[in-house]
Amino acid sequence: MFHLSKRYWFTLCVMAMSVFQGSVDGSDLPSAQAPDSSPKNAKIKNVLLIIADDLKASVLGCYGDKVAKTPNIDALARQGVVFDRAYCQHMWCAPSRQSFMFSRYQGNGPVNIGQHFIRNGWYSARVGKIYHMRVPGDIIAGTNGNDVASSWTERFNSAGQEAHTPGDYACLNLDIFTDGLANRESTQMKHRMFVTVEQSGDGTDQPDHKSATKAIELLNKHQSKPFFLAVGFVRPHYPMVAPQKLFADYPWQDIELPEIPVGDMEDIPAAGRGKTRSDRNSIGKYPDNQKRMWAGYYASTAFVDRQVGRIMAELERLGLRDSTAVVFCSDHGYHLGEHQFWQKSNLHEEVTRVPLIVSAPGFQSARSQSLVELVDLFPTFCELAEVPIPNSVQGKSLLPVLKEPTANVRSEAFYSHDGHGLRTDRWAFMRYRDNSQELYDMENDPKQFKNLVQLTEYAETVKELSARLDLRIQAAGIKNKVKQRKAKQSNRN
Repeated sequence: MFHLSKRYWFTLCVMAMSVFQGSVDGSDLPSAQAPDSSPKNAKIKNVLLIIADDLKASVLGCYGDKVAKTPNIDALARQGVVFDRAYCQHMWCAPSRQSFMFSRYQGNGPVNIGQHFIRNGWYSARVGKIYHMRVPGDIIAGTNGNDVASSWTERFNSAGQEAHTPGDYACLNLDIFTDGLANRESTQMKHRMFVTVEQSGDGTDQPDHKSATKAIELLNKHQSKPFFLAVGFVRPHYPMVAPQKLFADYPWQDIELPEIPVGDMEDIPAAGRGKTRSDRNSIGKYPDNQKRMWAGYYASTAFVDRQVGRIMAELERLGLRDSTAVVFCSDHGYHLGEHQFWQKSNLHEEVTRVPLIVSAPGFQSARSQSLVELVDLFPTFCELAEVPIPNSVQGKSLLPVLKEPTANVRSEAFYSHDGHGLRTDRWAFMRYRDNSQELYDMENDPKQFKNLVQLTEYAETVKELSARLDLRIQAAGIKNKVKQRKAKQSNRN
């Protein structure tokens, strides 16, 4: 058993109790009385949630990127509270989106955000991808994917041609460049994640432009009644499609690839290494194409930024800005060659850290270093709108941080993917299903180049963080699948 002080164990126990706010089968509302038939007369009468897909925080101007051209998201950041240390709970689209929509660490719950607002008299609508949709599959087909119908009064899909969009197509790991429409990597095809398309048109046929147009239509149609409007953009998720003029803003020749020290992966355990890597995928053969991947990511992010600008301009024109809380975030981050990793599916900082901006009437703009989680969105929306927080919610309201940006509502962020991780004020700690581990000093090694887990001087830190991680797993109600498999095997024997 780990040797920890009594004071430390007490702190951990208090923390665990505070994390687990609701029970799996608890009632939808905090009391037995029926919800109000109409919203309270709160100053904040509307909530607008804007979600990008596969967007990491570090490529936005407001998060310090010097190359990015994201003026509209940056403007929103100047109007709101920017969370520098916001973390998703899962590293794939489907579980991450389900997690923050239900405010649950694993699985769903008895009530989701949209459903709860509907029960309290609000109009609730989805435009584009909020719950999981296969990109490009469901976008090409214009289908609902894994959407949860109970969340919405109305829902709208935004179809697009994706990789089949006319323009200059590239499959960068295969070093293929063409303007022909035949034989392009698309739905469920092996190399689709390395596709970019420099569209020959103006972008009005793209799903994200359609989503912004529909959102503007809904703002006009429902401005007289309190609404929860969720707008989900599919970029910069592959295929990275954007107008040629946006690609022109990011000449690939000027892109600087991420620093990768010699032997960078040697101290990363096998379970912590990305499945798509430069040493295993042909993208590693083409450094110039790696730069083109960055250019595509920047261009498609800039396209999202333009759609955010369109929606915000209409919100302002309609006079709704002073009564609407606007939240911008992503479902998880992304690797673009850092550590030789590509895409998501691991617990390193580029994937776990997400942008989060909350701009709400009555709160001053600021930056916050508070550690927050995407599961915190649901209860935050409730408190902003003066709607009761359901008992099933596991997140914590960020209202104290919006009031005072130096406040803290939690001592670490918790996330899961083939194991679990913690991000504390100083440390990033990961423990995988095979019990291999990683530990990084984020103050002195923010790019996570040196795994400290095997060094004796950090043994006590590893023990303490492992104990905290156990408490978070338990408090979140996450079952240990490894132990379950062993128990089943033992029973069979």
